[in-house]
Amino acid sequence: MKRRNFIKLSLAMGGAILLPTFSYSKELNLSEIIFSTGIHNANQAQTIIIFQYGGASQLGANLSNLDEIMPLSQSDYDYFGTITKTTNDCWAEAGGTHIESMLASGDMTLFRSCYSSIREDSKNKAHGSCVAQNQKGSFDDSNAGILSNLARILEDNNVVTQNSIMPFVTLEGESTFYVDGISPVPSYLKPVALDENLNNPYGRYSRDRRYYSDVEASIPDYNDAINGFDAALHSQMDTLAQQHNQASKITDAFTRRSSLDTFIHTLSSVVTPDLGTDAYPLNNRFSNKVETAVKILVHNPDTKVITIGTGGLGGWDDHNKASEYVTRSESLFATLKSAMAHLRAEGKDTTINIMVFGEFGRNVNLNNSQGWDHGNLQNFYVLGGKDYFNHQGIVGETILDDTGSNNRLYLKPKPNTYTFEPLSIASTLYKIYGIENPETLTNNNLEITPLFN
Repeated sequence: MKRRNFIKLSLAMGGAILLPTFSYSKELNLSEIIFSTGIHNANQAQTIIIFQYGGASQLGANLSNLDEIMPLSQSDYDYFGTITKTTNDCWAEAGGTHIESMLASGDMTLFRSCYSSIREDSKNKAHGSCVAQNQKGSFDDSNAGILSNLARILEDNNVVTQNSIMPFVTLEGESTFYVDGISPVPSYLKPVALDENLNNPYGRYSRDRRYYSDVEASIPDYNDAINGFDAALHSQMDTLAQQHNQASKITDAFTRRSSLDTFIHTLSSVVTPDLGTDAYPLNNRFSNKVETAVKILVHNPDTKVITIGTGGLGGWDDHNKASEYVTRSESLFATLKSAMAHLRAEGKDTTINIMVFGEFGRNVNLNNSQGWDHGNLQNFYVLGGKDYFNHQGIVGETILDDTGSNNRLYLKPKPNTYTFEPLSIASTLYKIYGIENPETLTNNNLEITPLFN
């Protein structure tokens, strides 16, 4: 990431550099929160959140109703070529073999019944509102983002402090996960924006001869000395900046810049263990992001949560010509399998977890454009974190809801089986970080209980 692009990204996020934040959300009442340091200390949790923007079809991990769907669909499912069901009714060609492997090893719980009856009743299947609600953990549009709330709670309980190194990291850019409440989140709790190559946002210089080739370093830079890197000049620039920003938090940022600069370069030199047949997919930007996220968490216990979109795979809004869903889903689950092998090799599969979800799922009718329209049921994938998660394999059953119109075929939870609103994902995240009553933040939606039994 070039420095100017990092600055643009930081401005968009309002946080990765220290600027005033304008907010519109309601105040988080910390006095309502019951926090247990014991839970937090016992879990030592760290999390990678992978958000599937666009609303991913649930069929990659749930073909259990396919035989009912196919004769009612507008378009023939032969469009996808071969559709092979795995032992647990996953779609083999769309990553199902990787899902089966992770289920068999106890690395994953697959929830097939994350369903919003509230949205269904209000006929809400809009991207914007559903993304915001799931990333805020609330149906109240005025709420702050999940990770802004978590940051303030952890700070209030001295779990995260101004000395913490990158407590929150985004590898996706701007996100509602981090939107402020009425009181802006302190700048040091804002997410640090990085890319998969760990290009350094803390270096003021772009061609420091300590890190760049002779050719790159030969390009003049405002703080390059004629004969190479000039530490004295860097020190003078920091001092000058502090003198002109004495009343601002930016003074503290300059104090920490050098150490954080060195820290990022140290992370950049970390080598992934040999994962053998579970090696990360090659030439895949998304896979590179996940690998980088694992490296950060393994080597920096201060980082609590990293958010990632699925850039590099493509979006999931498959209204038409959905054939690419198959390869996209295959790549997603191949990467997740590699991530679990990586965590296991580092001895961190017990404390680091990965959560994968989006705004919603999709209608299961293959429409006249060979795609799926929006639905209110999605899969939720939880991996790792074995010290505090009791992985259950597959949880939840679905039925086909035939509305009498072939372009309105939906999956819904089977009556009298376990189901939960998407906001319970936020409650689950809060719970593992020590918040005993997370439902106070999520419109009374409790944590996903099978994970904690």
